[in-house]
Amino acid sequence: MYQTLQLEVRDRVAFVTLNRPDAMNTLSLQMGRDLLQAALACEADRNIRAVVLTGAGKAFCAGGDLRGMHEQGEGMQGYLHELTTHLHAAISLFTHMDAPLIAAVNGTTAGAGVGLVAMADLAFAAQSVKITLAYTGVGLTPDGSTSYFLPRLIGLKRTAELMLLNRVLSAEEAQQWGLVNQVVADADLLAEATRLAEKLAAGPTGAYGKVKRLLASSSGAMEAQMMIEGRTISAQAVSPEGREGISAFLSKRKPNYT
Repeated sequence: MYQTLQLEVRDRVAFVTLNRPDAMNTLSLQMGRDLLQAALACEADRNIRAVVLTGAGKAFCAGGDLRGMHEQGEGMQGYLHELTTHLHAAISLFTHMDAPLIAAVNGTTAGAGVGLVAMADLAFAAQSVKITLAYTGVGLTPDGSTSYFLPRLIGLKRTAELMLLNRVLSAEEAQQWGLVNQVVADADLLAEATRLAEKLAAGPTGAYGKVKRLLASSSGAMEAQMMIEGRTISAQAVSPEGREGISAFLSKRKPNYT
């Protein structure tokens, strides 16, 4: 059913594993579609009372699949608009469903991968994790809910630092800034996330869902902000800056934004 992720349910806990390890779990259009289908499945199954989101291999999610975008040529704007539409719908579903979602953050986390961490109700990070937004480094703009959640989680000045300077955060810094709840040894990451998920699965799921929706509504219109994100990045990707940034990244050279 899924081409780019795995969905497994054990003891009332759903494990959603991004599964493009050879591509560092970068977000392709198919992964956007698969994430939305997985979110719909988790929301519809009343036996699922907690969700763990993680990545296969050495990365949690290294952001968007720039090579896949570049290959679209003149169709890149429409491609990105469709990708963000699926991705943002999945984030909205995960945010509003009753079951709490725990991000088990392993390895490289960049771009929209940071959004998947930020939208999680709770997040564990492995000690080796490195987190960066990287959008402006390739001439693009944030998506994946990052411009909505990050200012609320870590503040405007720190968000601007991450978005404008592409600073790389260690796991410990991410915890200090409030992006993740806890840092654990790499070998213990999934076990710790599973332990917490099982604890939540035994709790009052209906109450958890109402708490999640109260927290989401207290911060304003998430869906409206993500719609702006999708339109902005898809337009920026086909601008001279966006094309140069993506081309330079794929060619492993320094971009020229003159």
